[in-house]
Amino acid sequence: MTARAWKQHSILPGFGLSLGFTLLYLCLLVLIPLSGLFIKSASLGPAEFWNVISGPRALASYRVTVLSALTGAALNAVFGFIVAWVLVRYSFPGRRIIDGLVDLPFALPTAVAGIALTTLYAPNGWLGQVLTPLGIKTAYSSLGIVIALTFIGLPFVVRTLQPVLQDLDVEYEEASASLGANRWQTFTRVILPPLMPALLTGFALAFARAVGEYGSVVFISSNIPLETEITPLLIMTKLEQFDYAGATAIDVVMLLASFVMLLVINGLQWWSRRRLGA
Repeated sequence: MTARAWKQHSILPGFGLSLGFTLLYLCLLVLIPLSGLFIKSASLGPAEFWNVISGPRALASYRVTVLSALTGAALNAVFGFIVAWVLVRYSFPGRRIIDGLVDLPFALPTAVAGIALTTLYAPNGWLGQVLTPLGIKTAYSSLGIVIALTFIGLPFVVRTLQPVLQDLDVEYEEASASLGANRWQTFTRVILPPLMPALLTGFALAFARAVGEYGSVVFISSNIPLETEITPLLIMTKLEQFDYAGATAIDVVMLLASFVMLLVINGLQWWSRRRLGA
């Protein structure tokens, strides 16, 4: 009876074979390579492992990476919200073109993005030659890292907010206005609460993407150790020096940080579904 019921509720034929292929595929592409990182880094020993991941250069790279990623994600949370609002709530010529351009950082190779941003914000670039006389150094500085991470993280916020904004009925805003609420009260009490789970999810996704970014940052940053060196660049430097154990040790730190961010993202998504369901 149980086997028959199982077959009736099975959507795909050959469930056992499909499950086995899925587990094998995940093991070959995900679990085994990640396990190799822990095995390789274990060759250092506890004391040497700690010295590698807690050295001044490594700690400085963590600080630059995390602070730049947080800043870029926060900027995307604000301006990504505005972009999503305009694309959903207003109709204007060229809206579909602008909506398509939002996905450009997804499709554009990161190296191409880095070269383009560097050309634009360099001291002799279109924007750089305007900002440099004002004392604003963009390219080859910490600000350049934030610009690159903001560029690659914008689609995550916009695409996360758009479906929720489309489901948010304008009648709620009209009802709020008819009851005497001003625009700020309508925004904070009617619009923002249902959007907050999606906004937090978009922020977390943009932050997670920025932490692992490499290609676009190395071109626009000066890559100075202890100042503007990001963690992925430090890993590449150790690999070029054939310090594979040291590179994998820092990889493990980034991997554990990624797991934490993944748990946060899944928690935010669960909260969002529960809140919307309620």
